[in-house]
Amino acid sequence: MERCAWCGHSNEKMLAYHDEEWGVPLHDEKKQFEFLMLEALQCGLSWELMIRKRDIFHACFDSFDFEKVACYGGEDIERILNTDGMLRSPQKIEAVIHNARCFLKLREEFGSFDAYLWGWSEGKVLLYEGHERGDIPAKNGLSTDIAADLKKRGFKYLGPTTVYSYLQACGLINDHQKNCFRYKTVMEGQDVKHLPRDREG
Repeated sequence: MERCAWCGHSNEKMLAYHDEEWGVPLHDEKKQFEFLMLEALQCGLSWELMIRKRDIFHACFDSFDFEKVACYGGEDIERILNTDGMLRSPQKIEAVIHNARCFLKLREEFGSFDAYLWGWSEGKVLLYEGHERGDIPAKNGLSTDIAADLKKRGFKYLGPTTVYSYLQACGLINDHQKNCFRYKTVMEGQDVKHLPRDREG
């Protein structure tokens, strides 16, 4: 079975993540928040570590219930920091809480985070020229624009590269390689838009 090159020799959790979640067009807001915060927590670390510690993150952040996380205070930060196996970064933990509050404000403005996110692609799954061959950038024009907008709204740890990874994970951009068995299945029933390369770097 052919898979994307980045997960070719991964462990079982990473393979399951690729096979079942990565690149699937996502519209569940709790899961959208989870994926966004996994990207924020990942900054400077490996994605494999994020997947390995995912259960710990769920236990620490009420399964990424953004309404609950937005109400966290100092005691919660201490609880999370003292959780076995958790990242020992007060800054990142505080950022998740802060981002949950920003997430709620954004939902109020747009009616839902889903409407905000997919509004950037007019509800379409984007296919950029060359990406299907594995020629995938670290960031592009779209992720740069979204990152700037999120920063303006107060979000932390979400730069253009991090946001690009998020758009891949949420399926707004389909970056499965064409020889990967998931390439076509994640687009089934979706409105797809083909685009040229986009200020990539």
